[in-house]
Amino acid sequence: MRIRPMLVLTATGLLLGLAQAAWAQSPAAGTIRVALNSDIRSTNPGVNRDANTDTVLLHVVEGLVAFTENGGVGPLLAESIALSDDGKTYTFTLRQGVRFHNGAPLTADDVVWTWRRYLDPATRWRCLSEFDGRGFMKITSVEAKDPRTVVFRLDRPSALFLGMMARADCGGSGILHRDSVGADGSWKAPIGTGPFTLGEWRKGEYVELVRFPGYVSRPGPRDGLTGGKTALVEKVRFVVIPDGSAAKAALLNGSIDVLPDLETNLLADLKGRTDVTTEIAHTMGLNAILFQTKDPLIGDVRIRQAIALAIDTAEIVGVVTQGLARPNNSPIPVSSPYYSAVQSRRITRDLARAKQLLAEAGYRGQPIKLIANKRYSSTFDAAVLVQAMAREAGIAIDIEVLEWATQLDRYGKGDYQMMSFPYSARLDPSLSFEMVMGPKATQPRKVWDNPEAQALLAESMAVSDQARRQAILDDLYRRFLDDMPMIVLYNGLQIAAWRTGVTGYAPFPMGVSRLWGVSKR
Repeated sequence: MRIRPMLVLTATGLLLGLAQAAWAQSPAAGTIRVALNSDIRSTNPGVNRDANTDTVLLHVVEGLVAFTENGGVGPLLAESIALSDDGKTYTFTLRQGVRFHNGAPLTADDVVWTWRRYLDPATRWRCLSEFDGRGFMKITSVEAKDPRTVVFRLDRPSALFLGMMARADCGGSGILHRDSVGADGSWKAPIGTGPFTLGEWRKGEYVELVRFPGYVSRPGPRDGLTGGKTALVEKVRFVVIPDGSAAKAALLNGSIDVLPDLETNLLADLKGRTDVTTEIAHTMGLNAILFQTKDPLIGDVRIRQAIALAIDTAEIVGVVTQGLARPNNSPIPVSSPYYSAVQSRRITRDLARAKQLLAEAGYRGQPIKLIANKRYSSTFDAAVLVQAMAREAGIAIDIEVLEWATQLDRYGKGDYQMMSFPYSARLDPSLSFEMVMGPKATQPRKVWDNPEAQALLAESMAVSDQARRQAILDDLYRRFLDDMPMIVLYNGLQIAAWRTGVTGYAPFPMGVSRLWGVSKR
């Protein structure tokens, strides 16, 4: 379909006009305005979610633990954590003085209630399969020992239990007051313990958070998602601006204060300006091309290998990120200490070999559908380049552009042949593999379903010896390249920009914006 340039300009202008409607009423003093490239999906943490939903709600709810600045896991609502000798019992002692947004004190009973809700299949918690035995562990019980002590028992030791709890896509396993749901268990709104409460959500326009005056932060400076979480402004307004150029214009004219995800192709426009600061964070997320290995055509590993050999990862990454990111075909991020010489092995383009594999597989030019979206422009740009490169090997790829919410739903159901997809950060190398591995029958969103590899992954989660763990992860990557369930392209970039006068803002390798500790004059 041809799109006339005049229509593109008109659409952009319309988006800017619609976005400005959300800013027409000037917010009260002490408000930080932050761009979101799409609306949140819900206010139910870890349930109906995406990365924007996670970012907003992690200001409202808090879990027992959270990720620290260096990628470790530290206590948040917990004051201390004790582990039994057999590695299967975790005892959390809660911090004193923590209150929910409705004024009620946090107790162990609240933790038990929240976790029983998460573990109830009716809740549809994103991370249920990670904790109910379908993944690599099972919580067998959650009990309140006394008002400040809660005990979790697992069916087997797991060195990654706390890391799983802390995951942003799990809503940080945020502890909720039971008044967050109605008498029938239906969701109402999050009553959490975070530095901000949920204010007004005007769908399609903005989500506003309000400072919680009763918040008590962990001591010390800001540390990832754990310490130093002091709200320095009265309100945070997340303004929905789907178009990247419109978001940049809003930043430059002062309609917003922070643009957390500046599109790469717009960075040059802000260089050298005195009214805007920019900073680039190399995140531990990843951008990839997914294959549905259950598909009758893509299920043939020779087809998947041929597509991988038909593309030039370095060229794609160079174009899409303007040379800012480093090509990487491993699920383990380049910044990980486990990114070894083996993990750095890259797929080399080989059109002759690709054509040979296609012939062996009996491929006769059948069209293959590659799903992409334009909310994350880098994933669409990567899809276009993959399509063009694959054509040189005789592979017919058609791109289907979906709204992000629709694509995310299709991903969750495993309903695709190929998909250009961004993953949020996982800070542990085993979790980097775990986010794409698992049995499709019970976890259809998982990409790589290989029982032998899953056994290795389980072992990597249990061993503490670094050399042994490295050997297991390297073995996993070799098997990953053999099976080719997906083509990892590169790890994520977060290019943040904010106006002069905003202080305390900084991008975070997890890709989550943090608006506590941020002020403006």
